Amino acid sequence: MIYEKEYAGRRKKLAKKLCSNSIMIVYSAEQKIRSNDTEFPYRQDSNFYYLTGFKEDNSALVIIKEKKEFKSYLFVAKKDPSLELWTGKRLGQEKAKKSFLVDDVFLYEDLGKKLSNFVAKKYALYYDFKLDYSKVKLIKSKTKNIPAYLNIAILIEEMRLIKSASEIKLIKKALTITKEAHHKAMKISSSLKYEYELQAEFEYIFKKNGAYSDAYTTIVACGNSANTLHYIANDKRLIKNELILIDAGCEYEYYASDITRTIAVSGEFSSAQKEVYNMVLDVNKKIIKMIKPNILKSELQKKSEELLCKGMLRLGILYGEFQELLDEKIYKKYYPHGIGHWMGLDVHDQCPYKTISDDEIPLKAGMVMTIEPGIYLEKEDKSIPKKYRGIGIRIEDNILVTKDGYENLSSDIIKDVDEMQEFIRKNSSSQ
Repeated sequence: MIYEKEYAGRRKKLAKKLCSNSIMIVYSAEQKIRSNDTEFPYRQDSNFYYLTGFKEDNSALVIIKEKKEFKSYLFVAKKDPSLELWTGKRLGQEKAKKSFLVDDVFLYEDLGKKLSNFVAKKYALYYDFKLDYSKVKLIKSKTKNIPAYLNIAILIEEMRLIKSASEIKLIKKALTITKEAHHKAMKISSSLKYEYELQAEFEYIFKKNGAYSDAYTTIVACGNSANTLHYIANDKRLIKNELILIDAGCEYEYYASDITRTIAVSGEFSSAQKEVYNMVLDVNKKIIKMIKPNILKSELQKKSEELLCKGMLRLGILYGEFQELLDEKIYKKYYPHGIGHWMGLDVHDQCPYKTISDDEIPLKAGMVMTIEPGIYLEKEDKSIPKKYRGIGIRIEDNILVTKDGYENLSSDIIKDVDEMQEFIRKNSSSQ
């Protein structure tokens, strides 16, 4: 749980970054239509939530910066008993005033009028440039005398790079739940028939433990399906002698986990499967050990490409001169993605990788990222040894950068072959 004092601290830190005589506005997310008159479950905008902790739609945060002083105002939906009968209770203006450490709370329907009052003698307006046209039109119609428009998302997402102790605690909680789900999948995969049965187990365990949402659509990819990177159909049969690539994480109090494990349907890896798996696992472990403050993500990417390229040469998946394969990026046919990404309020956290001047941002203590080397060997690819065709493997962990190096937040989720096989042998019979 994150307390209001921390959200207020974030607003204060953000206000210090704004130029004098400016106004900033951040909106809540809108409801999204699923079909006709039904909606997707509501999920708050991450930047708005980062600054407020408020989960309702039809809301906005405004910060007014004078010289060095600032004031913050929250706009919320009014209480309407007839609507609340259908869609649930609203916090309302009066309770919001008691709940949030802002200077005042107004009704959302009065936002346009208040903006007109706020903008006198203001030099700059900050808003998220990704806003839909209707909101931009409203903002600009009420602030037409302001000469400068600046993107507030850049400043907020830069702040989100470094996680607080309370944020890390929530990510760890998400990972505790995710561990239970992945270990359950290892125990029961041999007794199931379809990929979607495993997906259902993940969703059940997530919700049972208070993670009401997946962090993303779960991938359960058996056999050659693993060679489609974003495979989410999850409708194929589980084949006894194949592997299953499972990429699944939950969202706990808005904070994500993102874990991939590749397991054997039967619980036992073939010798060929084990060769490829251990090659990828070796890369996973070596890249994680490189993590420390001031190293660049591009260095991790480069090293992962070198290690995977060498591994593929050793197994006969690639052939030729090592440096030539690297220079011409031949390995990308089998390793086409990055080594990892930022993670936090979004599974792919909306945080910058480069500064405004296009310099790469080095790792710093408090950053959380994934490390996820993979190899994807299409079944129809006749250029690779037959025994490896149809194998797709990714091994993904969630890593916290510390002042001395790193902490693998997902180290308790089994990934070594022998340990995995022993775990399955001990537990599958009891399921």
